[in-house]
Amino acid sequence: MSNIAADLIRGHTETIILAQLMAGDSYGYRINKAVKQMTDGKYEFKEATLYSAFKRLEEERYIQSYWGNEESGARRRYYTISDLGRQHYRQLTDEWGQVSRMIEMLVQIPQSEQI
Repeated sequence: MSNIAADLIRGHTETIILAQLMAGDSYGYRINKAVKQMTDGKYEFKEATLYSAFKRLEEERYIQSYWGNEESGARRRYYTISDLGRQHYRQLTDEWGQVSRMIEMLVQIPQSEQI
């Protein structure tokens, strides 16, 4: 994956995390694994990027964290999305849709220029 594509994805780290949490509570490794699978192994978050985003989202009260039990092995810190986080996710995806449509319009070759 090119650096530009990775930078574009990294700019939407919080939206991607919130999208994963919309489906249910999760933890960092599982979210990163899902991202890697969804991109056919072309992208995964750096650990520092992922946990910095968790910290920002928690400070903004978009997510909350709690410790899971140790029944399945290691004790994990789980994250859950708040009602405020759900609202923020919807706002971010609405903005993404608007920007995506705008970029598509801007990168199309004008009809008069097509061969």
